[in-house]
Amino acid sequence: MAEGDNKSTNLYAQETAQLEEQLQGWGEVILAGDRVLRWEKPWFPAVLIGVTTLVFMLIYYLDPSVLTGVSCAVMILCLADYLVPTLAPRVFGSNKWTTEQQQRFHEICGNLVKSQHSVGGWWKRLFALKEEKPKMYFLSVISSLLVVAWIGQQVHNLILTYLIVSFLLLLPGLNQHGIITKYAGMAKREINKLLKQKEKKNE
Repeated sequence: MAEGDNKSTNLYAQETAQLEEQLQGWGEVILAGDRVLRWEKPWFPAVLIGVTTLVFMLIYYLDPSVLTGVSCAVMILCLADYLVPTLAPRVFGSNKWTTEQQQRFHEICGNLVKSQHSVGGWWKRLFALKEEKPKMYFLSVISSLLVVAWIGQQVHNLILTYLIVSFLLLLPGLNQHGIITKYAGMAKREINKLLKQKEKKNE
């Protein structure tokens, strides 16, 4: 068991080091984005929502086709990949990289690697469920897809995408400030109260 844990730790460390090397030119931008996403200042959530709203309003106004939208998005990514490593040191100041910044950058890369492994783990569990309990797999996948299809039919594509993107951008800050934990705890307590009330009624 310990040997497996050591292999897993070594794999995480190796993948984190590789990711750090790949994203080294983006270091200052990633740290700045991390500060915004974790709401280091109280007005950062408003900035996130404002920028997201502006981008989606622009998309709504221009109403590009799917092909045009994908082409523009890939073009912006290519330009950013080319320009950011060159311009970031000039925009963010000197090339001084403190120990604290390096540590935070290492933590961010480690979290990204863990998230990637978590997604891979969920994917493997889904296929394991397919092998072990095919009926349950079929029912759960079909019912989930039906719910998603119904939601997609009820809500406009752009609004739905806007809501999903806004939630994902706000998620790190919500998590950092304990808001998700607080409301999840409240929901759990309410569910427990309802279950206890049902048990009393059944008695």
